[in-house]
Amino acid sequence: MTKSFTEIAQERRSVKIYDTEVEISNEELTEILEVTTKSPSSWNLQHWRFVVIKSKEAKEKLLPIAYNQQQVADASATVMILGDTESYRNFDEVFLPAVKAGFLAEEVANALHGQINGAYSDKQKAREAGLINGSLAAMTFMYAAQERGWRTNAIGGFHAPSFMKEFNIDERYTPIMLITIGKEKQPGRPTPRLSVERMTEWK
Repeated sequence: MTKSFTEIAQERRSVKIYDTEVEISNEELTEILEVTTKSPSSWNLQHWRFVVIKSKEAKEKLLPIAYNQQQVADASATVMILGDTESYRNFDEVFLPAVKAGFLAEEVANALHGQINGAYSDKQKAREAGLINGSLAAMTFMYAAQERGWRTNAIGGFHAPSFMKEFNIDERYTPIMLITIGKEKQPGRPTPRLSVERMTEWK
């Protein structure tokens, strides 16, 4: 039986110890990433880019960058989620097909273009948009992996400048997080959660 999203969310744990004998195929990882690209984003500009670290050589390069966290070497793959700080450049690819298909009036598209360029002319806002929307994609990736029986862990501990240099990343993008994916050798432990009452205000 297919599990509900609620079941998937409740069962997900951060896994740090992986079975090194299990590999994920490029095809299945691509399918998970395809689901990930359906994440919501501001103006549908899709402020993300993915770097898949899967080969032995790439993992060896990543290990010291991730402060020698063994999970990046043992997992089937590690995906770096990057935020696009120049997502306004995606405008034509996103909006022109909709105009051509008749789903969006040209004058509306032109107005949106002006709004986007105005908002993202502020480099700090453009960077924040990349971080926020890229993080939405990161969460989608972890739940999509969980649904298929793969386990994940989000990692914020890495040296971003070294990653950019070693993996030849364009300055347009900013690293958000690494996410390991694989089959667990040791299940992730349950973690206490603060109550909804503790974390919510009603106005």
